[in-house]
Amino acid sequence: MPQATLHTARIRLVPLADEHLEHEVELDADPEVMRYLGPARTRAEVESAHHLRLAAAQRVPGLGFWAGFVDGDFVGWWILEPPERADQGPVAGQAELGYRLLRRYWRRGLASEGARELIRHGFEDLGLTRIFAETMAVNEGSRATMASVGLRYVRTFHLDFDHPLPGTELGEVEYALTREDWLAGRSLGAARD
Repeated sequence: MPQATLHTARIRLVPLADEHLEHEVELDADPEVMRYLGPARTRAEVESAHHLRLAAAQRVPGLGFWAGFVDGDFVGWWILEPPERADQGPVAGQAELGYRLLRRYWRRGLASEGARELIRHGFEDLGLTRIFAETMAVNEGSRATMASVGLRYVRTFHLDFDHPLPGTELGEVEYALTREDWLAGRSLGAARD
């Protein structure tokens, strides 16, 4: 199953492609966007990351990176990709959710809106059983987005980094949502309507 093009009320999510490289360069060059991820990236580093992002779509059918557009303007990207580390659990049936937006689109609810659509797609269209997300414990904005889309705190854990960022000593956090809980939440929401 190839990656689908997805839509929300405001966002068009298209499978990441070579034509989106310049947008990725702009996104990853912003030190504030990269604040909890590492230093801003050079063009060469983004090109290398771009090839890895494209390869993610080949690992598990239907998963990968999506470029997001609002009224034709690039706003950022979202991901559903298979787990990579052993401590993240089995690849089968689960995916990691992520998002990265240009700073001028922060605080407009777009990260949550795109994430909700990827969660829906993962559970409804792809039949995933669990979706999780990770960030630095100190990244309050991302943690708030995770909670707002229904993911629940699972654990705090520590990874070793060659060049730790400020706040690394407080660890990383994992949030997750199971298909069963997602379906129960949808049923509860429908009952309230």
